[in-house]
Amino acid sequence: MTTYCDFAIGSVIHGPYHDREYGFPLEDETGLFERLLLEINQAGLNWELILKKREGLRAAYSGFDVDTVADYGEKDRIRLLGDSRIIRNKLKVNAAIVNAQVIRGMRESHGGFSHWLRAHHPLAKDEWVKLFKKTFKFTGGEITGEFLMSIGYLPSPHRKDCPVYKEIVSLNPPWMEVE
Repeated sequence: MTTYCDFAIGSVIHGPYHDREYGFPLEDETGLFERLLLEINQAGLNWELILKKREGLRAAYSGFDVDTVADYGEKDRIRLLGDSRIIRNKLKVNAAIVNAQVIRGMRESHGGFSHWLRAHHPLAKDEWVKLFKKTFKFTGGEITGEFLMSIGYLPSPHRKDCPVYKEIVSLNPPWMEVE
């Protein structure tokens, strides 16, 4: 079975993400929102395209600042749908705005997005998918699974002989708490 490790290591596009982000525990709200948006935007497309558009997405979505995006209105939707630096899909743009509002609401209900994740951990992937579908917009099984693997809530996507695997394990990601 071919894994991300097989082609990402040494790749100019995939390598930095594989080596420093994918599967590493993440708790920062901006980082979590960014990762969720990247996964949503990847739906139906390839990951390399999303990595190439990442800086454009960052600029278009105000540095992935949850409060700023949560306050976007119709003018912002129109601006985003005309921005060639991003994936111009009405459902994905709307999901970004609605999901920012949901995440902002998690500050009151749970103390923030990372605390919300912790409050529901551990869950099996199918339970996470149901929870994400109920909570967020545009989050199906693949998006939810990749998001949770990318932030350390589902088992590491790295091969055990991948040099990054040992580094991630040393950080005791949430998925290890249930193994």
